[in-house]
Formats: sequence, C-alpha cells, structure tokens
Amino acid sequence: MRGRLWALVVATLLGLSAPLAGAGTAQAAPATIVNATQFTTTSGEALHAHGGGVIKVGAYYYWFGENRNADNTFRYVSAYRSTDLKTWEFRRHVLTQTTDPELATANIERPKVLYNERTKRFVMWMHKENGSDYSEARAAVATSATVDGDYTWRGSFRPLDQHMSRDITLFEDSDGTGYMISAARENYDLQIYRLTDDYTGVASLVANPWPGGHREAPALFKRGNVYFMLTSGATGWNPNQQQYATATSPAGPWSAMRDVGDATAYGSQTAYVLPVQGTRTTSYLYLGDRWGNSFGGKVNDSRYVWLPLAFPTATTMTMDWYPQLTIDAAQGTVTGSGGPYTTLKARHSGKCADVVSAAQTDGAAVVQYTCNGGGNQLFWSRSAGGGYVQLVARHSSQCLTVAGGSTADGAAVVQSACGTGANQQWQATDTGGGYVRLAARSSGKCLDVADGSTADKAALIQWSCTGGTNQQWQRG
Repeated sequence: MRGRLWALVVATLLGLSAPLAGAGTAQAAPATIVNATQFTTTSGEALHAHGGGVIKVGAYYYWFGENRNADNTFRYVSAYRSTDLKTWEFRRHVLTQTTDPELATANIERPKVLYNERTKRFVMWMHKENGSDYSEARAAVATSATVDGDYTWRGSFRPLDQHMSRDITLFEDSDGTGYMISAARENYDLQIYRLTDDYTGVASLVANPWPGGHREAPALFKRGNVYFMLTSGATGWNPNQQQYATATSPAGPWSAMRDVGDATAYGSQTAYVLPVQGTRTTSYLYLGDRWGNSFGGKVNDSRYVWLPLAFPTATTMTMDWYPQLTIDAAQGTVTGSGGPYTTLKARHSGKCADVVSAAQTDGAAVVQYTCNGGGNQLFWSRSAGGGYVQLVARHSSQCLTVAGGSTADGAAVVQSACGTGANQQWQATDTGGGYVRLAARSSGKCLDVADGSTADKAALIQWSCTGGTNQQWQRG
C-alpha cells in the first residue's frame, strides 16, 4: 500500500480524523444514509417498498413499493412518506389482497404513481401476474383521490389488447403528457406508450427503440431537454450491467444503449430515478434494489442501493459507488462519501479477513481466507468517535461485530447490521512494520485468528491481547 494512503488509514484507525459531517440528522436537514442496507420506519419496522417509485406531494416524498408474502407473492403495495428521504413514516397499505378478487393470489411488481391534474386523481400502474407463473404479463391500474389513501382497483390488461407487459415504469412530461414503459415480447422489447388524458389507459405505442435488446427494469427521467432511459439486462434476480440511452423526445429517435456503473450495478437493479429538486439545484438519485433472492433470501430481505448520478455532458451519465450519501432535500444536493476500502491481512498467515460466502445476512461468520480482492474482504474504517472505528464490509455494508456483545475469550466475530454498540467499535494500536492490533471497545480484547491457524476458513474471534502475530493486521 502506498505510504500516503496507509498514513491516512492509520490515522482513521487511530481515531485521528474528524467525524463525517451530516451524521445524526433530523427532518428536512441534510440526512446521511448508509448504502445497501434496509430502511426502517419511524416505528422501527422494516420498510418494504421494493421495486418501487417515489412521487413528491407538497413537502413530502411518498415511496410506494412491493411488500410480499413469505412465498414472494403479493401481500401489499405499501406507502411511506418523508421530507428528508431518510426518515420514513409508514402511511398505509394502499393496495391489499382484499382490494379486489383479482389480487387474492397474484404477483404485483414495480408499482409507480402519477398525479393527474385533469382528474385530480392519483394513478398507480404496476405489473400483474397470476401468483404462480409469468404467463399473464399484464399491466394493471388503480386510482385514489389522495396520494396515500386506499386505491381502487381498475383492472389488468395487455396494452392495446396485444402486447405483453412486465417490468414497468411511469413518466410525466413537462407538458402533462403521461407515458408508461414496459418490457414486452418475453422481455426482448422495451416499449414506450403514451397514456390517455386521465392516465388510466394506453392511447398509443409511440416507440419500440431497442427490439431484441432483452432489457427490463426501466426508469425514464428528463434532465434539461434530454430524456434518459436507464435499464438492466434480464437475468432474473441476479444483478447485471445497467445501460442507458438518450433522446430529445420520448418517441425518439433514441440512442443505442451504453454501459453505466460497474458490471453488476453494485449488486443492484434499477427501480427508479428520483429528481431531488431544491432551492440550489436538482440532483438525480438512482434507487436500486439488491434483491434478497440474489443472496438466498426473499424479496422482503432485499436491500436498497441509492447512488447519485453524474452527467459529464448533456447526453452522458456516470454512476459510481459510495458507502454513504448525504442528501439535502431542501437544497437539492446528493453527495457521496466514505471509504477507502482496504483489506485486513493477518501478519502470521498473510490471509485476509473474509465474510463467509459473501453473505449479506446478520450473524454471518468471519474467517481468514486467501486474499482475492472480493467485496467480502474489503472494509471501510468509519469513525465511531473516541478513537474507535467501525469496520464496514464493502459487499454488505454490515459491521464486524463481537457476537452477542460477549466479553469472553473465544467469542466469535461476525458481521451484523451497523448500530451504536460497543461490540462493533474497534481501537487500533500501532504494532510496527505497518501493522496494528484491533481491540473491541466492549471487551478490550483483540481481533484474533483462532489458535494462530494459517489455514483458510480459520475463525476470527476475540481474545485477550497477547502481541501475537495472529492479532496483528495490515491494511492493504
């Protein structure tokens, strides 16, 4: 590791750097969000708005999304609201299995809502299936007089009575024209439809710009005079390369698709792009899902990946990874921060601290393993104050934790959701030669490779500090 970066990391490990600005924020003030985690509501419950979309009404952002049963079938479309995009209040399950007989057994995916100025109604579109397979491939509509009221089911259908319709999004242009975009022909086409004046039906098919492209998860937004379409490939629950295209009209002509982000969209899939409009500027926020099904869970286990989009030119876009975001909804700014990520290499074995199988779940074991550059071997030293840091895993955004807050020798070190516990806080002491020992605040004991083993998969534990090389770690 280069000396300058190493000096920065040691300073962070030793608690010499200042805490990040924006932490511990309140309503309408700048809010800092840790990436790739689950949100909780103001009541402390998990927030389920997967595959969702956001609409701003007055001072509030309203977030709608999928809330599923244990077998991944439809349970609710749930609605939440926030002024700062971090502090979310549950409002209502606006669509339920009892709303209409058609919903008793179903799959409802990617709900999006627009407000229709002509009818003074909120209109929700979504992808609807029969609950057992994907043979229906239908769009569906529901409406409400209030943004977070009970929505009335208006039925499901194939657009223009002929086209398959799977992954779906909505867009309202500056002239009030509404558009619906959905994947058709077994996801090999992505079609752009103009809506009827009341937004409850399809008026016409205006473009099929990428026939045979095999794209899904569309998000359409406008920046200046340029329309951007952001999409993913069709690889089931597994993440893939996101691509985007541009045009000067929803009807096209559209450019070819171009890659954006890394090869897996940082382990996520597009759900929505939210313009965050404030008094200073307008930022564009990528909202993605890291699907639970991609790491052995269910939809309701999914994490949220939010990233700021950047625009080098009027028609180009970039998307980079940040461990955390600071969102100032009042100003309209979205700023990424955090890192760097580095490995933790044991002095006695030369092997790296590793979260087993790149697990995303609480309680996953941490071991040593041959260094391979995987995200489950990369950690960000985030200041916890008082000379302590949290060690945040790149792949999961979870923290290295002494299990159960134990103070005993031999207690396992695992990953778990980052909180304020002293068993997630580590103090670094320089041991020379570019190595440090890491002592848990909760016990004063050191991060240790069990029995001084040099083998792959040897457990990481805490143990009374001895000065042994199996308790010395190099950042690299």
